Amino acid sequence: MTRTLVTGSEAACGTDAAGASTFGSATVVRLVNTTSTARVVTVATAVGGSTVGTFTILGNTVEFVEKKSTEAIFAAHASVLGTSVGYAN
Repeated sequence: MTRTLVTGSEAACGTDAAGASTFGSATVVRLVNTTSTARVVTVATAVGGSTVGTFTILGNTVEFVEKKSTEAIFAAHASVLGTSVGYAN
């Protein structure tokens, strides 16, 4: 069984590259979409950087994103919350 280790405080994702967050240089970020509306999430090379990739997080769901510590995340709406996490056995 895998457990989630919370290593930071939950915060709303920024809504553009300039407002993106590395979530404390985390390499794993837990994202939750707190609404029933699907939202696009973007991983960028850095805060204000270019796009690495995007995906849609469905409404009322949780996703875990693995990224480089320097990469930043933002979402199409502040209803997507994120926090830095780790895994343990």
